Amino acid sequence: MKYYIIAGEASGDLHGANLMKALLDKDPAADFRFWGGDRMAKVGGTLIKHYRELAFMGFLEVLTNLRTILKNIDYCKKDIANFKPDVLIFIDYPGFNMRIAKWAKQQHIPTHYYISPQIWAWKENRIKAIKRDVDFMYVILPFEKAFYEQKHQYPVHFVGHPLLDAIAQREEVDAETFKSENGLDSRPIIALLPGSRKQEIAKMLKIMLSVVDDYHQYQFVIAGAPSIDYEFY
Repeated sequence: MKYYIIAGEASGDLHGANLMKALLDKDPAADFRFWGGDRMAKVGGTLIKHYRELAFMGFLEVLTNLRTILKNIDYCKKDIANFKPDVLIFIDYPGFNMRIAKWAKQQHIPTHYYISPQIWAWKENRIKAIKRDVDFMYVILPFEKAFYEQKHQYPVHFVGHPLLDAIAQREEVDAETFKSENGLDSRPIIALLPGSRKQEIAKMLKIMLSVVDDYHQYQFVIAGAPSIDYEFY
């Protein structure tokens, strides 16, 4: 089968890569064409756009890059039409993916959404577009299934959180070696995860770091995103 996958962020690249591996187990002849990143590219197929070119966040950033975003949407539609996939898979990234889903539905292309937009937290009115344009929704949190099916009468598939699989598949790291290589001592470690886009990191990291001086019994490390330069942190 031919699969067209759209992931617009670092987390989507991770989950997309693991999804592609799982699909290859079921369909060894799978032909992938995708928007994503280095992890997905290592699995195979054709990378069309890297998520580094797509990560716009917030009203102002979206507004100033609106022309680029619209060009990307138009290009994506044309690329999908030329590829003629058997299935179109969206991974989170709702601002972009929901626009493509609306178009794809009109083209009678089967639409699958892996990792639901967090409409239970904000923009719940997106449920109308989801029910109209998404053939199959796959949710990763238990309460999301009840949210969709009981509150909105929209059947979904609960598949569990992909981070559990990613953690299970990670390379084993010796704790003492990790501490030594990173200048850490014997205190418990707290990881700070401020996000994968510059705008959210700029907003969140300062707030997260504000608690460090109050908890001297711990040491803090920042989980950096692969798309962000070390100097930015």
